[in-house]
Amino acid sequence: MSDNLKERLREIIAEIAEIDEVPDEAPFKDLGIDSMMALEIVNDVERTYKLSINEDEIEHLTNLNAVYAKVQQKLAEAA
Repeated sequence: MSDNLKERLREIIAEIAEIDEVPDEAPFKDLGIDSMMALEIVNDVERTYKLSINEDEIEHLTNLNAVYAKVQQKLAEAA
């Protein structure tokens, strides 16, 4: 599931940011993702995976790997 999870997150981010590639480690700001887009990404991820990400956690979601790790953590906590 984890490979599918990362790829789905990559698709969500790429769609919202309107970009073709989302490298694992690239900072969102370097990809042109601003704070409004970041919130949209979080909202989409929350809806898709039926989880809640706190405001203080959002500031640490600075690249695909960070989002992936947080979603994995939240899904494990919910299981």
